[in-house]
Amino acid sequence: MSIFALQSIAGGFLDEDLQNFNKNFDDWCVQFESYDDAMIILQTLENNKSIVIVEITPLSYPKYFFSSLQGTVYLTRQINDKIICTVEPYIGSSFKIAVCDLKTKKVHFTATNYKSIPSVEAAFTNFGVV
Repeated sequence: MSIFALQSIAGGFLDEDLQNFNKNFDDWCVQFESYDDAMIILQTLENNKSIVIVEITPLSYPKYFFSSLQGTVYLTRQINDKIICTVEPYIGSSFKIAVCDLKTKKVHFTATNYKSIPSVEAAFTNFGVV
């Protein structure tokens, strides 16, 4: 389950107008089913030396695949058919651990709030899915 996109080396994803770059990857960004398809379009663009092809997966960009996952995602890892993320729901809030199910596309947040990055990182490192 992956798609390919064109990303500026400065950090944005190519918009459907093939001129502008969006900070976040969303449905308005150009998407390709294969690396080869992306390469065909990349070769037609001006300044294509400053654009790279990137693979978007649930592990690398979970907010695109799980629309109910809101906030800033800091860490991700996969355990079986789940993507585990550390999330700051909004600026200044406590950190949470989200469990994103690849089969059902549902997101569940654990009940524990973490006040600091070191505490959520420790919990994330030791987190296991039952």
